[in-house]
Amino acid sequence: MDNLVIPRHVGFIIDGNRRWAKKHGLPPYEGHLAGYNALKDVVTETADAGVKYISLYTFSTENWSRAKEEVSNIMALMMRLFKTDVHLLLENDLRLVVLGSRDKLPKKMNDAIDRVQELTAHCKKSTVAVCFNYGGQQEIVAAVQQLIEQKIVAADVTPELISQHLYQPDVPEVDLIVRTSGEKRLSNFMLWRSPYSELLFLDKFWPDMTKHDVADIIEEYSNRHRRFGG
Repeated sequence: MDNLVIPRHVGFIIDGNRRWAKKHGLPPYEGHLAGYNALKDVVTETADAGVKYISLYTFSTENWSRAKEEVSNIMALMMRLFKTDVHLLLENDLRLVVLGSRDKLPKKMNDAIDRVQELTAHCKKSTVAVCFNYGGQQEIVAAVQQLIEQKIVAADVTPELISQHLYQPDVPEVDLIVRTSGEKRLSNFMLWRSPYSELLFLDKFWPDMTKHDVADIIEEYSNRHRRFGG
């Protein structure tokens, strides 16, 4: 397709790992592992396409209610991203930042997050915003709490001021949100940054995503006419 419109920021709601595993007669961990492997291909291809910000909904504040073994396995995969696979980020010139609460995370996890953010801070190709222990409502609450602590008077509170106090405030509004697995909801993802986001819901499970899907996603976005309320 000629005249492609490249979104500045694409957000991926990663969904369907467990159902993929069940479909293939595998334990949930195998679904999350397959999802992690798909993640690497999709992120690098999205960055190669020219998308400057790529956000990933990897673990929500509600996901703690899952089985202890499953949560532990997800944490191990996240540590792999933050620690073992840092070289993949550096090789692809990808800056990584983490959006979410640091509460409930073990010290070694917080240390790994700090280190990967520091090691990739110079990378310029794209920013990968990992939403981890994240909830959109909690993000807004945390921003408002900061304003209260700073004794900002009500008359001075503006959308721009709240935006400046979000997690990683340099991450802009989301142009396109893509959710896999056929579910059609945001599930508390990027609530503040999505007032005019285009939404795309795919029927395939996340582990079935490949780099070839990225071209289709961008082509679909290019066919949208965004009016921003006008």
